[in-house]
Amino acid sequence: MIVGQISALDLAIVAVYLIVMVVVGVCLAQRIRNTDDFYVAGRSLGPFVLMATVCATTLGGSAMLGRAGIAYTEGFKCVATAIPYMIGMFAFSAYAGRIQQVGERYGVRSIPELFGRRFGNAAKCLLSAMVAFAMMGTVAAQVTATATIIKLLGGQAGISYEAGALIATVIFLVYTAASGMIGVVYTDVIQFVVLITFVYILVPTAGLNSLGGFGSFWSALDKSYLIPHIDGSILGDIVTYLVFTMAGAEMWQRAFAAKDGKTARQGMFLGTTVYAVTIVLVLLMGLMAQQILPDVVNEYGSPDAVIPALAITILPPGLTGLALAGILSVMMSTADSYLLVSVQTLVHDIGTIFQPKMTERQEIRWSRRLSVILALGALAIALYIKSAYDVLMFAWAFYAAAVGLPAMAALFWRKATAFGILAGMIGGFAVTVGWKLAGQPFGLGATVPGTIACAVALVTVSLATYMRYPAPYLNSGSPHAKKLP
Repeated sequence: MIVGQISALDLAIVAVYLIVMVVVGVCLAQRIRNTDDFYVAGRSLGPFVLMATVCATTLGGSAMLGRAGIAYTEGFKCVATAIPYMIGMFAFSAYAGRIQQVGERYGVRSIPELFGRRFGNAAKCLLSAMVAFAMMGTVAAQVTATATIIKLLGGQAGISYEAGALIATVIFLVYTAASGMIGVVYTDVIQFVVLITFVYILVPTAGLNSLGGFGSFWSALDKSYLIPHIDGSILGDIVTYLVFTMAGAEMWQRAFAAKDGKTARQGMFLGTTVYAVTIVLVLLMGLMAQQILPDVVNEYGSPDAVIPALAITILPPGLTGLALAGILSVMMSTADSYLLVSVQTLVHDIGTIFQPKMTERQEIRWSRRLSVILALGALAIALYIKSAYDVLMFAWAFYAAAVGLPAMAALFWRKATAFGILAGMIGGFAVTVGWKLAGQPFGLGATVPGTIACAVALVTVSLATYMRYPAPYLNSGSPHAKKLP
């Protein structure tokens, strides 16, 4: 029995894989004893687990499917927007150890919590709102990508994009709500192994073999797709990715979850190294698809379908199912991470301000309930905006401009003040949104002027208010610095 080009065996493999993910996540729920376990896995992650979850998270549906679609249609832009994120993540790995140490020493588990300790509840609430919205938008990006794959799997069975989006949401929602960070990271390890083995190794190898080897592929390739070029839109994406890594709440959460500072640095560095290799492989798969599937957009409805369509076309039954399971895994491993961050932000960072006597049991219960609500919100966004890359960049643009530099200031700059942080975040957000509403003048991405506005406001206002309103700092060394309690 064949559904499209997918055998019953392939469908069975994918179904079993999805069931296993849910079962693993639910079984791990018994390890949740307190909010530390739910939000940061008890600060117990070792270097391999950290590497796997970092890599699985960075290789999200938009990073893989969205960029492969860009490679298919535009070539070089796929690399131009990926390398800045890679550079930012390598830089992040250098100070991930400090984040872990700050978290362990002061009991901090999130960026908003750090802001609250240094700059007060106003900064904490504003940042929390931005984190929750940006993270939910990123979850929506993964839902759109996953829905595209499930629609392909459904084929003639009549599974629509909307039904695929619902299925995708329910699966990662169940194990995230059940076991929190512990479930997320350990399902990430399984998903990482499946992804690397059956997508990033198997699909390019089979693709080159079907084209007659690398020489044949290279001779038939339109080299214009490899010509480097930068325009205002690409520059905006580059700045977005680079600045976003400074304040990526999902990576801060993983740094907080590491068992020590050295492990945080090692795990982040190794995960980013694997990500760096996949940049080339995504470009290769997108360009191979030009030759193997020259009409993929008309046949499958979106360039986001390049990699799954490639797997369905060139792999035999059985291996096709494993590759599709790997593709689904990368999207779920990112969606669950961002969903958990959103939940933590709203329940722990904001909820405890208004309900300071909330017990840990109540907090975990509310976190599970809110997982359902936020996942459905992400589903609604995904049904409205069906391009994974567009959803991702919409969510990241204002967050990167408004939060990237303030996050670094909170961690390193003793002269940053609450007024400066608020001015920077508000200025970065307002300019980014205004620039987008103005149609992005000069073709320049909105994150560029937004980041500049954030920097100017943050530095100017902080210096103007530092002597009169000094904020507590994490280290001593200034006559105005205060030890956090």
